[in-house]
Amino acid sequence: LKSDLKTETGGRSNSDVLDENQDNVIDFETIKNKKDNESGKLEEASKEIEDLKSTVQRTQADFLNFKRRTEEEKDKVKAFANECIIMDLLEVIDNFDRALSQENCADESFFKGVALIKKQILDILEKNHVKEIDNQMDFDPNFHHAVMQEEGDKSDEILEVFQKGYLLKEKVIRPSMVKVSK
Repeated sequence: LKSDLKTETGGRSNSDVLDENQDNVIDFETIKNKKDNESGKLEEASKEIEDLKSTVQRTQADFLNFKRRTEEEKDKVKAFANECIIMDLLEVIDNFDRALSQENCADESFFKGVALIKKQILDILEKNHVKEIDNQMDFDPNFHHAVMQEEGDKSDEILEVFQKGYLLKEKVIRPSMVKVSK
């Protein structure tokens, strides 16, 4: 029997075979530990990859938001860069209004010429997003500057406009100077 066992095991004794099996068990545990260790490293690497992906996505979103804000700011600067010039032109328009309000104009063609020049300036301002404030509504302190009050039928009704107000896009660049009712 011992000789049969030695033949099957290649002439090694049982203790040699047991020692070898024990070495195999140790090697199996070592392999299992290495596999678990590698599995842990793989999970750790996967988490790191996910964190990096998340960071890249947040960075891309931040960049797109920055780009959008920068474009909006450039548009605002562009829109309001000429505000001083527009304010000066509004004074010229006021003078045209005063000239056109004169009823005793001797030369009708001169009167029409002044009206055409005023219209040209208003068209240029309109192309640059300047529009007149609507004075048909009730008094609104966001759009109107009350310089006089008078007794009236309805409270906060605009009775007279002394100076027209204007908006640049949605911003009030000059409020309308008005007389309102109490």
